[in-house]
Amino acid sequence: MRVVEAETLAGLDPAAFNREIMAPCQPVLLRGVCRDWPVSRQAAAGWASLSTYLSRMDAGRTGEAFVGAPAIAGRYDYGQDLEGFNFQRESLPVGLALQRIDAAAADPSLDSVYLGSLPADDYFPAFAAENPVGFLPPTARPRLWLGNASRVACHYDAFDNLACVVAGRRRFTLYPPDAIGDLYVGPIDHTMAGQPVALAAGAAPDDPRYPRFAAAKARALVVELAPGDGLYLPKLWWHQVEALEPRNLLVNYWWDGFAAGPDAPYAAMMLAMITLAERPEAERKAWRAFFDHYVFRPDGHPLAHLPEDKRGALGSLAGEAYGRIRAFVMRTLRGG
Repeated sequence: MRVVEAETLAGLDPAAFNREIMAPCQPVLLRGVCRDWPVSRQAAAGWASLSTYLSRMDAGRTGEAFVGAPAIAGRYDYGQDLEGFNFQRESLPVGLALQRIDAAAADPSLDSVYLGSLPADDYFPAFAAENPVGFLPPTARPRLWLGNASRVACHYDAFDNLACVVAGRRRFTLYPPDAIGDLYVGPIDHTMAGQPVALAAGAAPDDPRYPRFAAAKARALVVELAPGDGLYLPKLWWHQVEALEPRNLLVNYWWDGFAAGPDAPYAAMMLAMITLAERPEAERKAWRAFFDHYVFRPDGHPLAHLPEDKRGALGSLAGEAYGRIRAFVMRTLRGG
């Protein structure tokens, strides 16, 4: 895995970060990227200092926490046979959650607590200004993940992800997007936190239900982040995340670094699923050829043989083409 030091990152703006870090669509370890943040300095002084820092900017909101019995050892997952989950959900004020995380760290007989994906702008309004990231676009906003030692089930994100470790250590186990068929993915509409998970990655070694997982496991990348380190994860990379210390804080940012407009690729995939997935194999093969030609473009632009001013709706998406195609799609969906 490529490693980039904080000193290199300091000179990058969002365009340079897109070009030099994101464009290859490979994970990159960003060593020391957040070590100089005020929140990181407070975390280095101990959980009490970190709690005081966060409490100072606490907006007083409650968040949904995962609460797990000691028996699950922080491995938040499905229940038996995908029925329910092995943890409870509780609405907790941030201050109380910080206290319960601290108490559970000191007493393993207490339930573990995991309070994740808290938008900093809502929960800690001063956080982003005090802990800036100069190479991200202004639309990439921080989220906080607080908790005891835990293992979050292997999943993917539909957005690019920068994950910054502030307190504790984190271990990421990564699988490339094209390993999806070997990961035995669970349902897309019965999930723990919004995204489907790779059932095989959380199962016991050599589980006979998942014989193809060995191929994915052989391709896994494992990286451990110390406080101050960050990880750039391109969209659709599968990742299992383990918080390795009794008390942990991670800050992450989601954004789409290469969006041409407001529409998400995932929505296009879901629409393609209901229009194409159950057609005859021969017809699916024909549509695949058209998708490759017009969308994935292994041979370049589909109208490369024409001058740019003659490409019509297949002109540059930065110009009028995006709006023209989008208007056509909307009319079609409305039945017009």
